[in-house]
Amino acid sequence: MSSNLATKLREGTKKSHTMAENVGFIKCFLRGTVEKNSYRKLAANLYFVYSAIEEEMERHRNHPVLSQVYYAELNRKDSLAKDLEFYFGADWQNQIAPSEAAQAYVARIHEIGDTTPELLVAHCYTRYLGDLSGGQILKNIAQKGMGLEDGHGTAFYEFDQIDDEKAFKNTYRQAMDGLPIDDAMADRIVEEANDAFGMNMKMFKELEGNLILAIGQMLFNSLTRRKTRGATETPATAN
Repeated sequence: MSSNLATKLREGTKKSHTMAENVGFIKCFLRGTVEKNSYRKLAANLYFVYSAIEEEMERHRNHPVLSQVYYAELNRKDSLAKDLEFYFGADWQNQIAPSEAAQAYVARIHEIGDTTPELLVAHCYTRYLGDLSGGQILKNIAQKGMGLEDGHGTAFYEFDQIDDEKAFKNTYRQAMDGLPIDDAMADRIVEEANDAFGMNMKMFKELEGNLILAIGQMLFNSLTRRKTRGATETPATAN
């Protein structure tokens, strides 16, 4: 059975994808403005989201639909744990908590895990394929924006068990197209994917206040340094 799900997801989420890229936090990130405190809060939220997705996918790994798109090499929970230890220290688990938007996201994942597991495909598509597609670019932006050394704080973007990302994405899309689902379920998965984009956007928007304050502080510090330098310069004397 071919549902053409991969194509339906790509076409059916174009608008949501564009909207997500235009959220202020993401626009700043893509332009290289990455504030470490905001970023580590995002990493913490993603840790809870991926923990939920991976818990449900593991629970349903023998499901007739989910078993065909269950790829443990995509899992991000452990990678995020490494990053969180880098950003928060060894006691990171006692320092993080999901934001309001992340709590709602996690609750939705567990809800469909209990009621309609097929819809988990939407969340895997929205998160994992996006991570895989932009991983190296986003990693480089994060490293440059936060002044990180290679291999520190960016494990989230590294898929060590996947040698050929392009080939893997093709395999994953083929698996989605071959899922034993009807058109009605395919449409529901596309709808859930759009909702997943919305949940991600809410997490991003929560961080915009912190980012704006950080940018404002950086601008203030820069102006202050300029004024200080100007005040300490010796005026030129007339001949």
